[in-house]
Amino acid sequence: MKQRPSFEEVYIHFAETMARRSTCTRLSVGTVITTTDYRKVLAVGYNGNASGLPNTCDRTEPGNCGCLHSEENAVINCDAPRETKKFVFVSHLPCVTCAKRLINLGNVEKVIFKNSYRKTDSIALLESVGIRVFEFKEETGIQVPSIERSHA
Repeated sequence: MKQRPSFEEVYIHFAETMARRSTCTRLSVGTVITTTDYRKVLAVGYNGNASGLPNTCDRTEPGNCGCLHSEENAVINCDAPRETKKFVFVSHLPCVTCAKRLINLGNVEKVIFKNSYRKTDSIALLESVGIRVFEFKEETGIQVPSIERSHA
């Protein structure tokens, strides 16, 4: 019998596919925002320069390349009302600034990420406002990141 992928698997792979559109030279990141019943994609985003500008980074400094982050683009693209409950799938753990953007989006219930980021303090920030954070593991599905890792 054929194994059906979970919705989490489908959307995390969608986020990874969106990351392939990235024009950032350092790190390609993709984001997908869905409804909590998984029936609708509310917005997508990937990191890169602003529309109409060259498809390159502005600078070569890590963490300061000038690209808009994928979560930022997804939030810009999301026209769902604040009261709509949302799940966010990201190819990489959001930075603190993008975590704040997701908080301000309103009614984000959980964030699922595939790859960790060099800083993990966004986990504690998201959880402090009631947003659950999960790491997607290909072999087991979603898991809660460990407290030790989230404060590293």
